[in-house]
This record gives sequence, C-alpha cells and structure tokens, in this order.
Amino acid sequence: MLVIPNKTVVIRGAGDLASGIAHRLHRAGFKVLMLEVEKPLVIRRKVAFATAVLENEAVVEGVKAVKVETIEEIYEAFKAGYIPVLIDPEAKVLTSVKPGILVDAIIAKKNMGTHREMAPITIGVGPGFNAGVDVDAVIETKRGHYLGKLIFSGCAEKDTGIPGEVMGYTEERVLRSPADGNIHNLLDIGAEIKKGQIISYVGKEAVKATIDGVLRGLITDGMYVTKGLKIGDIDPRGVKEYCWTISEKARAIGGSVLEAILYLRHRLN
Repeated sequence: MLVIPNKTVVIRGAGDLASGIAHRLHRAGFKVLMLEVEKPLVIRRKVAFATAVLENEAVVEGVKAVKVETIEEIYEAFKAGYIPVLIDPEAKVLTSVKPGILVDAIIAKKNMGTHREMAPITIGVGPGFNAGVDVDAVIETKRGHYLGKLIFSGCAEKDTGIPGEVMGYTEERVLRSPADGNIHNLLDIGAEIKKGQIISYVGKEAVKATIDGVLRGLITDGMYVTKGLKIGDIDPRGVKEYCWTISEKARAIGGSVLEAILYLRHRLN
C-alpha cells in the first residue's frame, strides 16, 4: 500500500530562518504550524513569525501568522489561509496534530528532542542533527559554497560562532548584551546608526553601535537578557528594505527544505 504523507508541516521555531522556511512552504500549498517559546528572543523581528507570540499576529512579505492557543484555532487559521503560531517548545501538540512533515528550525546548534518518530518526514536545519539517525535529512546553514545543501547521511558543518561576513564585517555586525538585565531600546529596527551611537541600555550599561549601518535586528524592548547574548544586528550595506524582507540565507534554506520534502515524498512512493 502506498503511503503518502499529508501536507501539514510542523516547524519547531519561528525565528527569521524558520520563517523563511514557513513562508516558502505556505506559498507552495503546505499547511504550516509553527511552535515557539513563550518569550522568543528573536532579533530580526520584522521578518519573524515569532513576533505573533508577542503581538498576536505578524505579516512577512504578504503572509500572515496568528497566535493560537487551541487545536480549534489552529484549524481556523489554516482555513483562513494564515500560519498558526503556538507556544509549545516541547511539541506536545503532536499528540493531537499528526503532521506529514516536521522541521526543526530552532537553530539551537544542538538537537532539542526532535526524532524520526515525530512524523513520516523529519528535517533538521543546521548543526546538531544526524541525518539517517535522528532525522531523515539535514540542511546545511553555514554560509558559503554548501549553504542549503541537502544531507541524507551525516551532519551539517559545526557552528564556528563567527557570524557570516557582510562587506568585510563579521563579529562587528553583532550587538551583544553587556550585562544581565532587562533591555531598554532607544532605537528601532530600520534606524540609520553611526559607530559609537547608543542603541539600547541593559540596566545601566549602554549598548553602542560597533559600525555604521542600518539596525536590521533588535531584540524586543523589555526582554530579560544575559551578558554576551546576541541582542541586535547591524547591516553595513545600509539598505533599509532588507530589514523588512526575508534574507537571502533564509530564502536559500527555505528552498532546500522544500526540495528535501519533495525528494523524500518521492522516495516514499
């Protein structure tokens, strides 16, 4: 008997990379349910469906996501053509919703409990997964020649901890918390900034711009952060439009996830 997985996809995580995946799958006709934590520490909030957790809804390039709390609301969102976002970091909803595909896009650099029994097709995004063991396929997320590569045996490249290079800048692009505490933002995403300009405070400690550019990402005002945590992202290219559009990396990974699903479905036939 032929077994063809259904077109419901559960995505663990709803940050900017997960949202690039969700956006592409949604437009390709899949019903996408995203799972998030109660207080997502998302940086690129303007292109992340995780924002729906904090603001009840989020729109990314014409696709709308809504916060849901019940199984009924999930299916209402599907019917309305929206992406439901549920607070469920442990994926407990899988006992009620039986997806054909599960994608782990938490980008935690380690496996947070995803395994092949969760769905007929399972995909891990980035390092921390072993294709053929805990998931069916892994997607390479490291920038460079192999970005978006489908891996069906083995693992993605290990995380170096060094951000991808943009106009010669790597770590300088990233804003990190100088202390533990609640963040108070003076500026918002899209602001033009100069090196040395104060962007936020964590407690009494100032967060200063390390380079000139546009503030492409910034963690939600009032969030509790820890020292060293990534809290912002400066784009030296200075193009404001990039703040509100899916990144080239997220688009590439989204396309690779779609390819992996189609390939694995074909194999199941």
